[in-house]
Amino acid sequence: MGLEINTLAIIPLMTKMHHPRAAESATKYFLTQATASALILFSTTISAWMTGEWTIMNMTNQIPTVILTLALAIKLGIAPFHLWLPDVLQGLNMLTCLILSTWQKLAPMALMMLTSHQLNTNLLIAMALMSTIIGGWGGLNQTQMRKIMAYSSIAHLGWMILVISFAPSLALLNLLIYLVLTSSMFLMLMTLNSTNTNKLSISWLKTPTLAASMMVALMALGGLPPTSGFLPKWLILQEMTKQHLGALSALMAMSALLSLFFYIRLSYTISMTSPPNISNSSLTWRKKKNLTYVIPVLITMSAAMMPITPTLLLLN
Repeated sequence: MGLEINTLAIIPLMTKMHHPRAAESATKYFLTQATASALILFSTTISAWMTGEWTIMNMTNQIPTVILTLALAIKLGIAPFHLWLPDVLQGLNMLTCLILSTWQKLAPMALMMLTSHQLNTNLLIAMALMSTIIGGWGGLNQTQMRKIMAYSSIAHLGWMILVISFAPSLALLNLLIYLVLTSSMFLMLMTLNSTNTNKLSISWLKTPTLAASMMVALMALGGLPPTSGFLPKWLILQEMTKQHLGALSALMAMSALLSLFFYIRLSYTISMTSPPNISNSSLTWRKKKNLTYVIPVLITMSAAMMPITPTLLLLN
């Protein structure tokens, strides 16, 4: 019921734009989420039929756990059930994209963490590897920022579900850092009013400081040290090697390079390209931006959480 309220509450925000693309996005989102909710209900019904209990915390049979895993993967947009996410995000405004990429992930991810001890590990690993590869590959040829962020989300979710059955606390840490990085990125794109790479290339003319900060946020999303984005990747790879999954760790690390390539391409677009100018002035009109204190805090967190790693590990 909570998942359904969550789904139905965001649909008015999606259709706020009064555009055919927005209506299409809302329809696609509603259908996929309704399918996933029906599958969750179906898996709990099968489990109740087999065990006599309605709880999802201790499913003993393989069939309901597999159905539950697939249902949560559809809800989150994990590969191979990822195709709705880029299309849905492309039809929405930036604020709704931000809500969809962050807040809407919390409920299904919480369910996944609660049931992580009984979900099918092999299925999760296969979907995780597929998500990181598709998330990197899909974003390579994109020019629209919303689609790039959608593929970035798919790749990050792959890292989360890879480690969720081995160390749920690491998956939670990854989720928190993903929320910080994605929020800072979307807020910066909203401030700069950039929806594609062409608009991004003139962002340094509008707000040079913010354009420089966006480069740091992009490097953090790519997982380069010493930014915060490197922290979960490093800890997850360490955990996977402890589980004697060296080949899988190597594949995951190589698939992260695909994502890193388009983040570097975006930072190159921001910093080293200037569009052909017909005016004599090299500066554009600068609107007075009401920059909140949220963006600087998020940028600082996305850049500087690496030094507090020992503290986070102690909390772990």
